[in-house]
Amino acid sequence: MTRTRAQDPNVCGVTAAIAVIDGKWKTALLWLLESGPRRPGELRRELPGLTEKVLTQALREMEADGLVHREVHDVLPLKTVYSLTEFGVDLSKALAPVAAWGYRRLDSLAARQAADQQHAVS
Repeated sequence: MTRTRAQDPNVCGVTAAIAVIDGKWKTALLWLLESGPRRPGELRRELPGLTEKVLTQALREMEADGLVHREVHDVLPLKTVYSLTEFGVDLSKALAPVAAWGYRRLDSLAARQAADQQHAVS
């Protein structure tokens, strides 16, 4: 999905919302920032496999979309802290039922796999 769909007034609201969180890392970043402000290094440590380049790109896009606030403290070395904006908190709350559905689906899949394994052993 292209980033332009996030700003296209001629798409449905769900498409516009998904365009804002599209990508491998944005939902995880949103989830981590729910618990409070974080420095980029903290975010990278909590998300193994996330490169500095991709983190920077995702945070810049999320900032441009109004989801995160970037605060630079004028100390040496520079200290940058990211936090959710009110709009980001709203999105996080809106995604909570989707997350609950996802956990129920994962539980269902695990139960089905266990049942399949039980039948294979029998």
